[in-house]
Amino acid sequence: MRLCDISQGRPHCCRPAKDHCSGVGAPDTFDPVAQFRLQGSKVLAVDMTGDAVKAKNGAMVAYDGRMTFKKMTGGGDGLRGMVTRRLTGEQMEVMEVKGHGTCYFADRASEINLVQLHGEKLYVEASNLLCTDAALRTGTTFTGLRGASQGNGLFTTTVEGSGQAAIVSDGPAVVLRVTKQYPLQVDPGAYVAHTGDLKQHFQSGVNFRTFMGEGSGESFQIRFEGEGLVYVQPSERNTVGGEV
Repeated sequence: MRLCDISQGRPHCCRPAKDHCSGVGAPDTFDPVAQFRLQGSKVLAVDMTGDAVKAKNGAMVAYDGRMTFKKMTGGGDGLRGMVTRRLTGEQMEVMEVKGHGTCYFADRASEINLVQLHGEKLYVEASNLLCTDAALRTGTTFTGLRGASQGNGLFTTTVEGSGQAAIVSDGPAVVLRVTKQYPLQVDPGAYVAHTGDLKQHFQSGVNFRTFMGEGSGESFQIRFEGEGLVYVQPSERNTVGGEV
């Protein structure tokens, strides 16, 4: 996976250039693809030429050109997705945006991070997913105690395929690499998303001193092992771990 360069607040397109080969005398043809770029660090600009993206419902702040907006059921996964999300409690309101021009998205002045997927899977809380290529598939997966410790329930959202996604964080996210030699411990309230071949373990440091009011405030952590990237925000949500 390649991360987009967003240094110094300059917008950079997240889509690499493609070579289009053609036969002798045949014109080059390719499907239109939405281009994601940042305007500053808190606004996502998506340039479209007839293609579509899926975005968090109500996240559009402005657009130019011709655009259509259509609410999608089941987090963009249809009737089956709607049933799955209601059963798991991982709710996600999504709209399809399609047209010609540029559409701008934001979410409560949160910082935006661009992720380029090349066939792998992104695990992200539904509240942190802002926008994806229409071709990317979304779903849900079981997280167990990790999700419960965050106060987000036992399931989380997955984004899979090849394309671009934009996720939001409370403050600029730090992207930390995990290797087999160097596992990573993360506070549940600071976790945003991860990619790669990672295993998660829920660690508890609760002991007698914790219940006596002498705990460190860091009683629960998520341990990541394997190979991948973890997105961490510089702000902690209110979690079970933060209360003991």
